Amino acid sequence: MFAALPLLALPVLLYNIVVLTFSGGFRSQEAAAKLSTPLMTINVASRAGWAVSLGDLLLAGALIVLFIELLKSTSSRQVAIINHSLSMILFVACLVEFLLFPAFATSTFFLLMLMVLLDVLAGFVVTIAASRREVDFHER
Repeated sequence: MFAALPLLALPVLLYNIVVLTFSGGFRSQEAAAKLSTPLMTINVASRAGWAVSLGDLLLAGALIVLFIELLKSTSSRQVAIINHSLSMILFVACLVEFLLFPAFATSTFFLLMLMVLLDVLAGFVVTIAASRREVDFHER
């Protein structure tokens, strides 16, 4: 049953925890500034400095999680349907946060929400395509 939980809930939960630690919580308008403040600078081969922020790290981790979620969606088990439904609930929760709370009106959270939406859409499309192939296979 643990496989039914959408993994993209982890970066969304982490964003919520980070935002709630700011003074003002959900109503804080400082979230964008705090998330874009560089945590470290990495010198690349061109000798330019690449400033990495908390928002960048959060999005990079979320992209890795999205890849894993897309791989999970290729299974046509009953658990996949539950996973897609929970992902849809997660998307609705993200959309509500994005629209109602100033701390979530950031590009970082918008991109997280977009990843959750892509997970929902890809999950349903892949599941429908996989079940259509199974039906075609069994009819012959």
